[in-house]
Amino acid sequence: MFWTTGTIFIFCSALSSALCCDWFTHYSDLRNSSMTLIEVMGGDFTNEQCPVAFPYNLYKKMEKRNMESQLLFIRNSLKQIYDLYRYGNLSSTAWDFVKTLDFLESVNRQIKELDSCDSSSACWEIIRKETKRHLDQLDLLGNRLGDAFRGRSATTRRH
Repeated sequence: MFWTTGTIFIFCSALSSALCCDWFTHYSDLRNSSMTLIEVMGGDFTNEQCPVAFPYNLYKKMEKRNMESQLLFIRNSLKQIYDLYRYGNLSSTAWDFVKTLDFLESVNRQIKELDSCDSSSACWEIIRKETKRHLDQLDLLGNRLGDAFRGRSATTRRH
C-alpha cells in the first residue's frame, strides 16, 4: 500500500513539474539554438569594446538567489534581449534576415516556456488540490478501519 501511495505522490509531483515548467525539458536545445544563431546571423563580431562594463556581479548575485528568482531573472533578461532586437532599427545591419528571425523565435520560445514557470504557485495549487483528494480518501479508509476495529472490539467484549 505504501509503495502505491508513494508512487502516486511522486507521479503527481513529476507531472506537475513537467506541466509547470516545460522550459527545463527544452533548455539545452533552445540555448544551443540561440547561441548558434547569434553567431551565424551576422559576420564576425566586432573588436570594439562596449563602453559599459558587463554586469558579472549581477550574475554572481543571482547564483545565490532561489530558483524562482533565477527563473524570473532569466525570463526578464531574455524578454529584454528579444525586445531590443525586435523593436530596434536593424535596417543598418547586414545580418541574415531569416537567421535573425530564427534567433528571435528561439528566444521568444524560451520566454513563453519560462512564462509557464512563473505560474509555479498555480502548480502548487494543483499539487495541494491533489494532496487534499488523497487525504480525503485516506481519511475515508481510516474511518472504515476505525469502524471495523470498534465493531470487532464490541463483539470481543460481548463474548
